[in-house]
Amino acid sequence: MKNNKSENDLQYELDDDDKFRITVMFHESVISKLLKLHARLGTINCDFAGDQYKNWNLHFKSVGSEFAIVDFEYDDESCSFSLDL
Repeated sequence: MKNNKSENDLQYELDDDDKFRITVMFHESVISKLLKLHARLGTINCDFAGDQYKNWNLHFKSVGSEFAIVDFEYDDESCSFSLDL
């Protein structure tokens, strides 16, 4: 997360490296589960990318046979759930 802001501000922003890390993990570990669930769009918690992202959610949508991340959102009350069936 960005180092030129106060610690309080950091929790509400992701820098490009954070977004890249989450995106890579999303493609490596989440998309296959979404395909099994026949997901098309939704919001999931980002804790799959590490505990430091447990208060972040990502919004995704299907694009053909692939998925795209549409946006990231901070939510201090967010929680995750298992996508494993």
